Amino acid sequence: MKFMKLGSKPDFFQSEEKDVRSVATDLPADIIIHVGNTKFHLHKFPLLSKSQLMQRLITTANDEKSDEVSISDIPGGAAAFEICAKFCYGITVTLNAHNVAVALCAAEYLEMHETAEKGNLIYKIGVFLRTSIFRSWKDSIMVLQTTRFLLPWSEDLKLISNCTESIASKASIDPSEVEWSYTYNRRKLPFENDLDPHLNGVKKEHAVPKDWWVEDLCELQIDFFKKVIVAIKTKAKADPEVIGQALKSYTYKKLSSLGKGSAKNGDGGDATKNKSLLETIISLLPPDKGCVSCSFLLKLLRACRLLNCSETSMKELVKRIGRQLEDATLSDLLIPTSSGEDTVYDIDMVLNIVKEFTMQENDAAQSNLAASRNIHELNGLALAPASSKITVAKLIDGYLAEVVKDHNLPLSKFIDLVEMVPTDSRPSHDELYFAIDTYLKEYPDLSKNEKKRLCALIDCRKLSANSSSHAVQNERLPLRLVVQVLYFEQMRALAATTSQAESGASYGSSRSAITTNTEDECVGGLVVDNLKAMKLDVGGKVNEHEWIRSNNRIGDTCAKNTNGKVKGVVMPKKMLGKLLSGKGQSSENSSLSDTSGSPNSNREEPKLTPSRTIRYVA
Repeated sequence: MKFMKLGSKPDFFQSEEKDVRSVATDLPADIIIHVGNTKFHLHKFPLLSKSQLMQRLITTANDEKSDEVSISDIPGGAAAFEICAKFCYGITVTLNAHNVAVALCAAEYLEMHETAEKGNLIYKIGVFLRTSIFRSWKDSIMVLQTTRFLLPWSEDLKLISNCTESIASKASIDPSEVEWSYTYNRRKLPFENDLDPHLNGVKKEHAVPKDWWVEDLCELQIDFFKKVIVAIKTKAKADPEVIGQALKSYTYKKLSSLGKGSAKNGDGGDATKNKSLLETIISLLPPDKGCVSCSFLLKLLRACRLLNCSETSMKELVKRIGRQLEDATLSDLLIPTSSGEDTVYDIDMVLNIVKEFTMQENDAAQSNLAASRNIHELNGLALAPASSKITVAKLIDGYLAEVVKDHNLPLSKFIDLVEMVPTDSRPSHDELYFAIDTYLKEYPDLSKNEKKRLCALIDCRKLSANSSSHAVQNERLPLRLVVQVLYFEQMRALAATTSQAESGASYGSSRSAITTNTEDECVGGLVVDNLKAMKLDVGGKVNEHEWIRSNNRIGDTCAKNTNGKVKGVVMPKKMLGKLLSGKGQSSENSSLSDTSGSPNSNREEPKLTPSRTIRYVA
């Protein structure tokens, strides 16, 4: 720490009783200065020679024939006045980072300028600040911290602005040029104390990290921290990621519960103070994507939700989160609602975030499309958005599977969130199927129309073999969806059979192909004829009755030709009974849509022989 000594005489100020200070000299005191509750018994001449304010006050007191003067509003109070009084007497005074600000403000109040005497206190303090304090990283921070008790004097004397500029300039230089001890809050590492056993007594130079200044600035109050960060951001070499790290570290230090995934109204102060701190942090975030993690942004959003921060701050966070939503995790998105609301989690907030993500992705895609003139360039630019959309789709499907456990979740919000994600962002519908199945399990009293509306979100062509197998045996699903799953599984089997046949014809002998593919040829040939003969509903959906009857024929034929060893997905007996008994049918063929069924129709359905086992081709 830098310091400066003024004066040469020994200190002969003494305390006679409580709140009374006097000078131990042979001359009796001729003036009493009241500073707050403290009385100073001093002499007029030393004060008159250096303070223009004391000249006026003592002159006025003499005119009134009084030997007492009162100055109650001096910055720094009695301690600051005592420093100035000792300087007037020539007593040794030591100035350092802890008291230089208060001494300057008090000297300014007492008007200890060069016009009163050359080499006065204000001049000497100014030299000390310029040559020592503002050149020191640690001392500049200490002085800035003390100025908060001296407003508005410290602001008017440019102490705050000079300290801010000094700190920002040092934080903005290249770390390779940092030569001083770059932090004083952390513990030294072994190699810094020459205790690293791997060095064998040889001192090794280590690079200063880019964020070396972050920890020290966390000691500042939020208003001074803001001033320093704004000054750093204006510097040409300011690194957005380092600024983001500074904001993150400061937030976790001042709101310790935020780092643990929550924020309390009483954490580190009252709710108003914490609310102001969060809004300030949000306003200081650099515009660059990725300067802070998406997880940190979502924690800020959660805290803002609990502390009822301004709409402007909330919208800014939603916009930033939408820009990097692909980096979020499921636990980050589980934002609790405020007390008094029906649902456990804030679904509307997540809807806004996904909407923002979709809008920004679409804008980016259009910009890339307009800027790209080369087809190779266009293909390259399209890769990143597609990848982020797929990641977000998986994230939202996982989120849906979690929030459906809340029994107050409206079906409309569930569907809105599913539809908010673009269709082409889901190459697989397995996770969506799991979320919808969980919803059906948690809400067993859904109506037929609600089940139809919910299950219409599933694209059966995008279900894996395992999910299709589960769906076929899932009694919670409408029969129409089950039939569609079976249909597309049959299509896959046909494609696989055709591919196998072509492979056998190309690489194997005709005899081996016949031997190994007899079973598949039986299934494949009949399926081809079956699919050609079938009529599809509007929108390309298979007619269930035609599909069931034709598959019965496939099962019979293949059972005979291959001794009943037809590969495929086994139709559950209960489900098969519903399909073949006509349960769930109405006057229209498209009414097979709900497992709860409807009155049986008079249509006759094909009957099964007891000895025949029907298996549906996968």
